[in-house]
Amino acid sequence: MRAPDPVAFNLFGINIMWYGVLIGIGFILAIIMCYKRAPKHGIDSEHILDFAIFLIPAAIVGARAYYVIFSWDSYAGDWAKIFDIRSGGLAIHGGIIAGIIVAIFVCRHYKINFLELADLVFPSVALAQSIGRWGNFFNQEAHGGPTDLPWAIWADGEYVHPTFLYESIWCFALFIFLIWLDKRRSFPGQIACLYGMLYSLERGLVEQLRTDSLMIGPFKQAQVLSFFVFLFCLIAYVMLRKRNKQKA
Repeated sequence: MRAPDPVAFNLFGINIMWYGVLIGIGFILAIIMCYKRAPKHGIDSEHILDFAIFLIPAAIVGARAYYVIFSWDSYAGDWAKIFDIRSGGLAIHGGIIAGIIVAIFVCRHYKINFLELADLVFPSVALAQSIGRWGNFFNQEAHGGPTDLPWAIWADGEYVHPTFLYESIWCFALFIFLIWLDKRRSFPGQIACLYGMLYSLERGLVEQLRTDSLMIGPFKQAQVLSFFVFLFCLIAYVMLRKRNKQKA
């Protein structure tokens, strides 16, 4: 399989990239999902729109800043290149970190339970990720090493693992699972913790196949962070469940 043209269409002489289109679609669907499901978590749907106004730019800035920081050698001395996100280079971990920071301030301002908002938002985050990952396909980036598997894609002159596809499928399945479980959850924070654990598990495994990973010394940055996020969410899951049982 070969990637098509990364340009979706041309608008007033400006090339609109599939990368941006897909990320935009992911954001829109995530917001719609959260808006419709908000009342079930005791949250006014209008607050989701307020949240989105701050979240979207913060997530993009956070995702770009995270990527640039961990690949600084590629951007040092060329400030204009830092702002060229149309060519790719957004790290989901940076976007999630920025989103959590924004969520904390929104929850304080509107007196919203943070765990309720987290349980509401993270299934939609998984959906957005499953869509946005296809932007990597159009840009021929975030792929794995050589393989002769039937579903291999053509990139950099050879057939390679479509790691974007592996993550896209996992995230969509994670979205379906979390939406199903949200109707049966046992305690606030359960959905958010499971997202953190299950996404980190997948990312840690798939990252091993990738050839363009951001690095921390000899270690792949995403694997290191995934390990600590998994551990943190596991501990939080156990503590929140225990606290809920004590209240019952």
